[in-house]
Amino acid sequence: MKSIIRLLTLLAVWPATSAFAAGACPALLNHAVEPLTGGKAQSMCQYEGRVVLVVNTASECGYTGQYEGLQALYKKYADRGFVVLGFPSNAFGGQEPGSNKKIAEFCQANFGVTFPVFAKVETMPLSKAPVFAGLVAATGAAPKWNFHKYLIDRSGKRVESFESGVEPQSSQFVQRIEALIAQRP
Repeated sequence: MKSIIRLLTLLAVWPATSAFAAGACPALLNHAVEPLTGGKAQSMCQYEGRVVLVVNTASECGYTGQYEGLQALYKKYADRGFVVLGFPSNAFGGQEPGSNKKIAEFCQANFGVTFPVFAKVETMPLSKAPVFAGLVAATGAAPKWNFHKYLIDRSGKRVESFESGVEPQSSQFVQRIEALIAQRP
């Protein structure tokens, strides 16, 4: 019986402590997140090898129109190894008060969002949420408002931070994305 309990204990912690898990997925992506539409949590490790743009979003923000630019970037560069990951949050100004279902309906109806959007982040402050804590630690820049952007390179080890006011279609931002897409891990 003790052997079975020990085996179960080892299996429970194995993914977090094994050499395979630690070497297989960069720490910035080593998170399980629930899809916005519900269901089983998904590993962000599936985006390893891609250029990843992580954005905290909100439906009632002055920057909400950036969904359109984010969708355009995703559509333009997805086949070249780029992905946008949206993380709705009510952390700033109470501008994401809706349920996951309402957020999903809003994103689809207003912006035709097809990039992955995950369940609303309830952790306050946002910088304490596991996904954002790693990004903040890597860049030294915590989100100060909705639509803060973190751009992670293909290796999953280098990340850059962009303030909310940086438009997804700005030439400087697009050039940075294109440069990272051109690089191989």
